[in-house]
Amino acid sequence: MKPASLRPFLPRSAIRRRQFPPRRHHAIQAPGAPLFQVFNDNTKHLQRERAAADVEGSRKVDYLRDEVASRLCERLLDIKRHFPNVLDLGANACNIGRALTVPVPESPPLSTRLSHLTSADSSPTLLHRDASLPFNLLLPSHTRTILGPPDQPLPFEPHSFDAVLSSLALHWVNDLPGMLSQINHALKPDSPFLAAMLGGDSLFELRTSLQLADLALRGGVSTHVSPLADVRDIGGLLTKAGFKMLTVDVDDIIVDYPNVFALMTDLQAMGESNAALTREPGGLRRDVMAAAEAIYRELHAKGGETVPATFRIIYMIGWTEGENQPQPLQRGTGQLNIKDLLEAPGEKKS
Repeated sequence: MKPASLRPFLPRSAIRRRQFPPRRHHAIQAPGAPLFQVFNDNTKHLQRERAAADVEGSRKVDYLRDEVASRLCERLLDIKRHFPNVLDLGANACNIGRALTVPVPESPPLSTRLSHLTSADSSPTLLHRDASLPFNLLLPSHTRTILGPPDQPLPFEPHSFDAVLSSLALHWVNDLPGMLSQINHALKPDSPFLAAMLGGDSLFELRTSLQLADLALRGGVSTHVSPLADVRDIGGLLTKAGFKMLTVDVDDIIVDYPNVFALMTDLQAMGESNAALTREPGGLRRDVMAAAEAIYRELHAKGGETVPATFRIIYMIGWTEGENQPQPLQRGTGQLNIKDLLEAPGEKKS
């Protein structure tokens, strides 16, 4: 359940949640492969800067970022330690910083568990958008750092941070394996990396509706929704980057919108419009948009007045290697048979 304190950040309609195994739809290069550009970094930078320039409009569509930041920060409750120096990588409008200051039931805010927070993002307008809001004063110590383009090296010394968090930022990184490796080097030994990113079949309703509208009216399919990583790739990428004791899970957040036009307007105001290199220049044709709206309602609305949009969130936790970490036993050293453990009491062995 979402904390009551986050309800003011919800959109015009309710956020729903479901969990189920993901369908495979991904666009990610294998670890160690030559860099293959999927997204246009300059286009994405301009989209985010333009969106953040409309301060009030940008704040109204923070419902998804605030919700995911809250759910990501909840995972810190399971780590019983103090973090002197924490990095929020791809901070957007410092949504993690805000979430850390929200009171936790029967516990002080998570901001009391850290000494300093560094919020880093490549969009200066978005990063500093909420610098004057009261939540900044509730953080023990807070600095903002402007990053270069997503695929440039991070400007941090090795072993600088006790924890790195990242919420809804990594899905725009072309070289995700390289970024994860840099994060590993920036962390001290035996320190956690916690992240949430859009992935898998996010916005599959919008994707399929636009594809069918394109086929019907133009005789072909264009890229209107950016490709995303699949959850089944994340574990291998974290391992390749040097992380240990991995945890990866998927959470679907379903948001209801009045129509497909409201959904696309909100995505634009978030700075989350399509930035794939293969996208066509110019906007969508009006007849394609009208057809997509009709198809969307027919396939996904199920007779309701609103249309659902699914945001599939991939959560991941990985630890840098440390001396005192639990280590798995060597293969063949186990003394219990899993079959014996799973058998019901009194059941005869075959």
